[in-house]
Amino acid sequence: MSKTQFAQRKAGRTAALQYLYAWSLNSPANLAEDLCLFFEHLEEPRDYYAFGEELIHGVIEHAVEIDAHIKGLAHNWEFARIARIDLAILRLAIFEMIYRKDIPPVVSINEAIDLSKQFSNADAKRFINGILDRLKDQTGRDARKAE
Repeated sequence: MSKTQFAQRKAGRTAALQYLYAWSLNSPANLAEDLCLFFEHLEEPRDYYAFGEELIHGVIEHAVEIDAHIKGLAHNWEFARIARIDLAILRLAIFEMIYRKDIPPVVSINEAIDLSKQFSNADAKRFINGILDRLKDQTGRDARKAE
């Protein structure tokens, strides 16, 4: 992957996280209109964030299954007590780990931890890593390879 593609993916993940966080607080009546408004206010043109937009649609489409995974993996944590930003990070990473076979699970985990360092508190990193590490062991995939 080129530096440009890497930068675009990183920007896409960040945009996806920001959108999914807002979506978790107030899900819009019209997703398409809401996404247009969201992407209008970002630095780059909308197509720059195509990867992020794919992630947004994927997480929203599979939110019920993703949340079921989180509930099953978050030992000794009530789902309702998980901070919304951490939930958005987990949803993003779990979507990638389960539905995006082109991304090695360790990449999704590392990106989630980077996002938690940037957007959450210091303790979030361990919590997020713990959940994603348990999921990684359940995927039946080589954690370091894309398929």
